[in-house]
Amino acid sequence: MDIATKGVGRIASGAGLLDRERIVAGPGFNRWLVPPAALCIHLCIGMAYGFSVFWLPLSRALGVKQSVACPDLTLASALFTTSCDWRIADLGWMFTLFFVVLGVSAALWGGWLERVGPRKAGVVSALCWCGGLLISAVGVYTHQLWLMLLGSGVIGGVGLGLGYISPVSTLIKWFPDRRGMATGMAIMGFGGGAMIGAPLANILMNHFKTETSVGVWQTFTAMGVIYAVFMLAGAFGYRIPPAGWRPDGWTPPPAVAKAMITTRSVHLRDAHRTPQFWLIWAVLCLNVSAGIGVIGMASPMLQEIFGGALIGQPSVSFLDLTAEQKTLVATIAAGFAGLLSLFNIGGRFFWASLSDRLGRKATYFTFFALGIVLYAAAPWAAHIGSKALFVLIFGVILSMYGGGFATVPAYLADIFGTQFVGAIHGRLLTAWSTAGIIGPVVVNYIREFQIAAGVPRSQVYDYTMYVLAGLLVLGLIANVLVRPLADRWFMSEAEVAALQAKSGAHATGGSFGIGRGGLTGPALLAWAFVGIPLLWGVWVTLSGALVLFR
Repeated sequence: MDIATKGVGRIASGAGLLDRERIVAGPGFNRWLVPPAALCIHLCIGMAYGFSVFWLPLSRALGVKQSVACPDLTLASALFTTSCDWRIADLGWMFTLFFVVLGVSAALWGGWLERVGPRKAGVVSALCWCGGLLISAVGVYTHQLWLMLLGSGVIGGVGLGLGYISPVSTLIKWFPDRRGMATGMAIMGFGGGAMIGAPLANILMNHFKTETSVGVWQTFTAMGVIYAVFMLAGAFGYRIPPAGWRPDGWTPPPAVAKAMITTRSVHLRDAHRTPQFWLIWAVLCLNVSAGIGVIGMASPMLQEIFGGALIGQPSVSFLDLTAEQKTLVATIAAGFAGLLSLFNIGGRFFWASLSDRLGRKATYFTFFALGIVLYAAAPWAAHIGSKALFVLIFGVILSMYGGGFATVPAYLADIFGTQFVGAIHGRLLTAWSTAGIIGPVVVNYIREFQIAAGVPRSQVYDYTMYVLAGLLVLGLIANVLVRPLADRWFMSEAEVAALQAKSGAHATGGSFGIGRGGLTGPALLAWAFVGIPLLWGVWVTLSGALVLFR
């Protein structure tokens, strides 16, 4: 063992259990243990995507079998009422809060995360997300909407932000040879969280419901406990490599003039002052705006476009369907939404891994160029009545939506270096918060305008698709403008060394037996811990999606 490694050991022995110095890896540690730790957290917080499974039961929380409606109810009065059931529109504010608070908290505390390390951030994330679920359970039990919004929306939203970015810089530093693949593995979990959480929530609600309860507060409590176990296991599984560590046999690519991958680092205080930061911010925002608009309207879009064709009656429009037929159509549309979630998840790993070969800029060019063609072609696929082609088009679109999330951390590391990439990524996630407003507003308002103008339901989304294609044109331009940073933005070697000395992650200058090993016994167990629930979610989703093709 070298002097630097001994120094790390001495620091770690006197550090607190959650301190960054305590989690610097020593000889014999297998880097393949880190992605499952990240997945433990992302699979739990990813349930934010599946929270809509609670809306219908919560809309009859008082009436149980039928909603207790109050015609004069407003959002302000809904926050405190104990005699009226909540409207779905009021409950939907939690979904908005999730992603607004996620972006804001990631931006505010990204720098703190870099200082304290991923373990402490992961523990705080678990306390916020799971604690928020418990507070929401109290809110349902006492029928106080404001308490639910505070618990899961605000406090849980902070947990989302910290949990989402906690593994980013860690994984990039463990896998400098495969940055895209590493972040793709973790961020894949955020997309997969709803695949596990939504059916689990349905099972629990059916188990807990009674003649006097819809079973939601009990489900929140149970899921809060289950998620706490997984998230804390993930947080305590995190390790960081000593500064300067690199995998055996791997050397950084040679510095080439105008190369898109830097070997230096930009300080957090300077990153947002560069045009490159805001260009990549626009790239992410525009890619997500287009995709999130489709996700929010996937089910009604399929129903209104194809109507009776989904149940073998192509001559019957959506408005002419009977109540029973609409129920069947809604079931098929739910399968469509589930299938899109699979493309979303698979795209996160596929595109991020492919970006290691193509380069991040070329990968985003593919997202935008191919996306423009697909959005423009979607109305044509609908008009010729091809369900298979329509589903395939939106499957590819959603794969690139997920791929954009998974590829952007590696894009940032390429441009700004790895020293502050987690914190820079946190600030960039304000683009997600912005897109969460832009995308649904564009889709919903254009749809309403088209309906008011008398456009048939099967055609109300045509103009929307062309507008979303226009957003991608702007994203394509922003991506083309991204260039390597000028030398003046990078920190000196002395500054980097001083920062690393403060963290206790002293340089090793080589591998020294750290990070070696593939899927050994412990690594296989760690992957099984997260892989079995994920495979169960995939199976449930595929089973529901098969209805679409019957």
